[in-house]
Amino acid sequence: MKYMLLINLNPKANEALSEEQQAAVGAAHEKLMAVTKEAGELVAAEALGEPAKTTVVRVRDGKTAASEGPLVDAEEYFCGYYIVDVASKERAVELAAMIPDAQWSAVEVRPFFEMPEEG
Repeated sequence: MKYMLLINLNPKANEALSEEQQAAVGAAHEKLMAVTKEAGELVAAEALGEPAKTTVVRVRDGKTAASEGPLVDAEEYFCGYYIVDVASKERAVELAAMIPDAQWSAVEVRPFFEMPEEG
């Protein structure tokens, strides 16, 4: 089953980290990448730019409107993800717990919608 591990970031908590702690966060992400690659579970992983660089697009009555900045102002924001293909939800949760950001923020484990096969 495929899951997306959505990483949320609290910028205030992140800014409070020492250089040593920031290095440990990077090392933990590298370890998770290595573990999931070796197990054949990693499908994709990406970090996202900050919300201030976001463009929100809406189409209403056939007209496109684009606005700069995040959809909502929030204390935490979606900053990156891993897509994993694992045997169980429990394994996805285990991997999510390895994401260092879960120590001060939240990581959401969301299954991919499985399309019914036509037959």
